[in-house]
Amino acid sequence: MVGGAGPEPLAVRHGVAGDVDALLSFWAAAGENDGRPPDTAEAVDRLIAHDPEAVLVGEFGGVLAATLVVGWDGWRANLYRLAVDSTHRGRGLARQMLRHAEERVVELGVDRLCAMVLDENHAGAAFWSAAGYAPRQDWRRWVKTLR
Repeated sequence: MVGGAGPEPLAVRHGVAGDVDALLSFWAAAGENDGRPPDTAEAVDRLIAHDPEAVLVGEFGGVLAATLVVGWDGWRANLYRLAVDSTHRGRGLARQMLRHAEERVVELGVDRLCAMVLDENHAGAAFWSAAGYAPRQDWRRWVKTLR
């Protein structure tokens, strides 16, 4: 903080290939990892190459503080990997990241956005509920691992 100007704002940008190792380390420490196969550098590289605007990175002074992946396949949009560094939680960073993601998909013409949240993530469920999202009780996500 310089001259009492207030806290440094969160800078949000799109992830790039050079961020992959930092993202993997960040998600291992700050992410919701239960029941999820480990992320790989190859998968994150593919995501960034496929959609260079999919990975949102929030930073303070160039230091990774929050992430959110907003995937859009041209029909449906999904949110993954909302994570905030434990030293920055409770400061509204998740809401800021979500705002950026929602703005992106609205510009793309998306009508509905889905968040992937593990059933046992009660803090996550409270966040998503407060943000206006609701769980669907009439269907479940079915997954098949291919490799």
